[in-house]
Amino acid sequence: MYAPNLFQDKVALVTGGRSGIGYGIAEALLKLGAKVIICARKAAKLAEAAAALSEHGTCVQRPCDIRKSEEVEALADMIESEFGRLDILVNNAGGQFPSLARHITDNGWNAVINTNINGTFYVSRIMANRFFVPQKYGNIINIIVNHLRGFPGMAHTGAARAAVENLTKTLAQEWAVYNIRLNCVAPGTIISSGLDTYAEPVKALLDEMKKENLMQRHGTIEDVANAVLFLASPLSAYTSGTTFYVDGMDHLHGDRMRMVNMFR
Repeated sequence: MYAPNLFQDKVALVTGGRSGIGYGIAEALLKLGAKVIICARKAAKLAEAAAALSEHGTCVQRPCDIRKSEEVEALADMIESEFGRLDILVNNAGGQFPSLARHITDNGWNAVINTNINGTFYVSRIMANRFFVPQKYGNIINIIVNHLRGFPGMAHTGAARAAVENLTKTLAQEWAVYNIRLNCVAPGTIISSGLDTYAEPVKALLDEMKKENLMQRHGTIEDVANAVLFLASPLSAYTSGTTFYVDGMDHLHGDRMRMVNMFR
């Protein structure tokens, strides 16, 4: 669908790029000519992912906890030293776990909030100040969730990702003067390694929910990666501050209370 050199000479950073959706996005960018940096907290698995991704092009990695701005600064140092520029940032790193809101501990809440909203802001601010503002060019895609009708059973990530969506709209306006575009991709239920940590009853529920989807399926990593490619490319040059739902219309249809009812 896309020209094989669509992202030739472009440098992209994908946070949380060692597995799942992040890995798929990094792979898709590499196949279209981009040079890609991936980061995540687990150094050994990150190195393995980078080695595998390098079969498709130039891929480097650096361990980074995006909740710590000093580590993000060090990541920016590495990108500047290695490539001298950054063109595309995909804020994919995040985390959540199924739970009724009244059972989420302070630690559980703070872990999700710190990663999903604070980490996204730290990376966006630091990469913008280091690269995008001086270059007068940049493209940021934030991976959020389908939270349009709330997110019962995952209040922490619903709140954090809604904050990221609002942040995206704000920064898109503030940074338009620097020719920086920001957009969100909101996946629904995507079949990826991210589901491996969920308990078996939750996995069974997700299988049942597939029948309710108006497209009669869950999404794939490729579905999300294709949306990111569009927003990262010149094909979306007049689009900023928006959210692209990749969920088979789940944001419009379906019972949002099924997970809560299962817990009860």
